[in-house]
Amino acid sequence: MLRSILRNIWGIAKRIWKLRLVKTVAVALLIFFTLDFSFPVQTNVPYSTIITARDGSVLHAFLSHDDKWRMYVELSEITPALREAILFKEDKYFWYHPGFNPVAMIRAAIRNVLTGKRTSGASTITMQTVRLLEPRERTYGSKLIELFRAVQLEVHFSKDEILQLYLNLIPYGSNIEGLKSASLLYFGKPPTLLSLAELTTLTIIPNRPSSLQLGVQNALVGRERNRWLNRFRTSRLFDESTITDALDEPLVAYRRTAPQLAPHLSRRLRTENPDQPIIRSMLNPAVQATTERLVQHYINRVRAYNIHNAAVLVVDNQSHEVVAYVGSADFGNTFDGGQVDGVRAVRSPGSALKPLLYGLAFDAGLVTPRSKINDVPINFNGYEPDNYDRRFNGPVTAEFALANSLNIPAVALLKEIGTPTFITALRKAGFSSVKKQAKELGLSMILGGCGVTLEEITRLYSGIANGGQLEPLHFSAPADSGKRGYVQSVNILSPEAAYLVTHTLTQITRPDLPNNFDNSYHLPRIAWKTGTSYGRRDAWSIGYNQRYTVGVWVGNFSGIGVAELSGANTATPLLFQLFNVLDYNSSTGWFQRPKGDTKLSMRLICPETGDIPGEFCTKPVTDYCIMGVSKYRRCQHRKGVFTNAAGTISYCAHCQPDSGAVRRSFPNVSPELAAFYQSRHIPVETIPPHNPNCERVFGDQEAPTITSLNDGSEYYVNPKQATELQLACHATNDVRTVFWFLNDKLYRQAKATDAVFFRPRPGTLKISCADDKGRSRDIRIIVRNE
Repeated sequence: MLRSILRNIWGIAKRIWKLRLVKTVAVALLIFFTLDFSFPVQTNVPYSTIITARDGSVLHAFLSHDDKWRMYVELSEITPALREAILFKEDKYFWYHPGFNPVAMIRAAIRNVLTGKRTSGASTITMQTVRLLEPRERTYGSKLIELFRAVQLEVHFSKDEILQLYLNLIPYGSNIEGLKSASLLYFGKPPTLLSLAELTTLTIIPNRPSSLQLGVQNALVGRERNRWLNRFRTSRLFDESTITDALDEPLVAYRRTAPQLAPHLSRRLRTENPDQPIIRSMLNPAVQATTERLVQHYINRVRAYNIHNAAVLVVDNQSHEVVAYVGSADFGNTFDGGQVDGVRAVRSPGSALKPLLYGLAFDAGLVTPRSKINDVPINFNGYEPDNYDRRFNGPVTAEFALANSLNIPAVALLKEIGTPTFITALRKAGFSSVKKQAKELGLSMILGGCGVTLEEITRLYSGIANGGQLEPLHFSAPADSGKRGYVQSVNILSPEAAYLVTHTLTQITRPDLPNNFDNSYHLPRIAWKTGTSYGRRDAWSIGYNQRYTVGVWVGNFSGIGVAELSGANTATPLLFQLFNVLDYNSSTGWFQRPKGDTKLSMRLICPETGDIPGEFCTKPVTDYCIMGVSKYRRCQHRKGVFTNAAGTISYCAHCQPDSGAVRRSFPNVSPELAAFYQSRHIPVETIPPHNPNCERVFGDQEAPTITSLNDGSEYYVNPKQATELQLACHATNDVRTVFWFLNDKLYRQAKATDAVFFRPRPGTLKISCADDKGRSRDIRIIVRNE
């Protein structure tokens, strides 16, 4: 049965194949597809790059590579009215023909023969598209090529895609091509917002772009437009009222400049997506325009102080989208470097990295908000930092040190954490310049001795606002993301540490509050931190609430320092203005303590040290702590010592008498704090001298610390001058006298707080310092002649 059916089918096929028409069609198809494979149609057109905002409005447009305004129109922008108007005028049978209209071609040929000249054409939209893609002289040979190319287009593309390609290429005179380009440059709106009168205007010009010049011959264009509108009425293409309104609508068209908003981000996105005709940024047009206006007005006010530029980045903390991007105060100001992108420029951060340092310290259990840190002069192996106001505050809490941006506590904390740990955290957070400088960075990096960008530091603060979770910043929609995926989502701080940092940065009793914002009516509810680089070249202020993180940089791209430049009084006023305008009285609420399985708790501590109350702590207070992380350490701000009844001699366990000894408490201050009190003439109760009859030999754990000079350093002296070097040390509270040795020879006996000077000789020098309990410490230096 099956074999019989197959034989019948084969017989029918053989009879059909014998027909000449079938053979002709088969050969024609074979030839067509061979030519199609050998000579494919090229539809790669260099389009103008368009940068759009998150609402689809055009922010910025660039010329194409061949210097044309050729903007890409999307299928969704081809409205039904536009489609009907253009097809009625150019190709009524567009949906039915295979790329050419045989009937129209025969009719045109007859008319041309009868009249002896070309009176009408038969080009379909598909054929016109071919002509726009591959311009040729108008000959019969060219017409045959157009026919072949038209069929190729029909084979490889849908009708909608061909119409889209046609609308992208139709000419409008000068260097304007494509309906979208004409719509934006002549009417200032996208094709979807065109009225019937406006879209009719744009459909009639491509056939006569030289004689119908918009903005030049509007009266002529208007008459031609109305003629076609009346033809639409006659054909009942649109309803009567729509046609009447279109006829009454005045023609207001003139050549506009292309949109040039958000120039820095637009150039950045174009570079990252060179072949993308439409790049969808995440900018909020209203926020962007407001930010640009505030930045420009603010710089105009401070220009009198020789401050010429600023950059601002605004990030949505929920979506991590960049909603405003201002790279400079005025992109067109070439004198002040307006085309420099301040968002990506590498600058010194000043103190702006301190919140991360304190957050890492909270997570490491080194400190809690009320832990005491000494803000006193300290020599860190030759590095002697100073505070911004050149003052010292003695023992301060960690939250006070962060809120007041004290330098010495930050350096001390960095030394305890370790610079490699801090560098690792910055590299993890995507600080690319820090990654390059890693081998050269030291303790000074926390005070601005490294390079960062506004983008990097704003992302860091956005991560703190997000509970320590850093997310990639979204500059454009995912399909247009380009190279922004190089930064991954990372956890930089625990939610508990992030909350403690935010809690501290929210305090308003601090020195970086601008003078003109002392009235709380002008103060937005934000957490913020400032930074001022060395030489007053860069002023930073970065703040956040639950909705936005705003990063502000103010300075000069030339790197010139200005005496009046500071994070508090130069950058923070602009930060406050931005928050007051963009998110005043935010409805998103404020940061709450981490919920769920949180480790954040409260505990009693001694206010003198921030440690767990000890024997001599009588007035404990509460403090935050991270359970299982924060150190559980008993307070030792006072030390119990046995003395004689008169309190003139102290005893150790080795020499304490069986009777007559009295236990008293004395302040237990560190050597550097004792030296600070001594230099400020602050009286401190000291431990009486140790029993002179004691035979105990003390260990070197509490030996004096030599603070000047520095172990392993080289010192150059001028042999023609009497150069002297200073010796200084820090000793414990019970030390009265120290002994200085040079190459194991006694040089001088002095008080522990006295500075001693000597004249060095070239060569290697061993310096020893011993206290009155026999404890000693050595260093070695090299002295050379200049």
